[in-house]
Amino acid sequence: MESKIEVLSMVKIQQSPDLYKIVDALNRTLKEKDLMFGLALDQEDQNKAIFTIYRT
Repeated sequence: MESKIEVLSMVKIQQSPDLYKIVDALNRTLKEKDLMFGLALDQEDQNKAIFTIYRT
């Protein structure tokens, strides 16, 4: 069975130490809706983070 992940939205935001808490809460709350959320540091600017919303 093939799992297809679709990027719905991606936004670059200011990095904050607590951002992961928001992403964790969204993932726990909305996984039943086939949504997944990601957070990664921007490789070009370590003061920015990339927040991504996926459909699984």
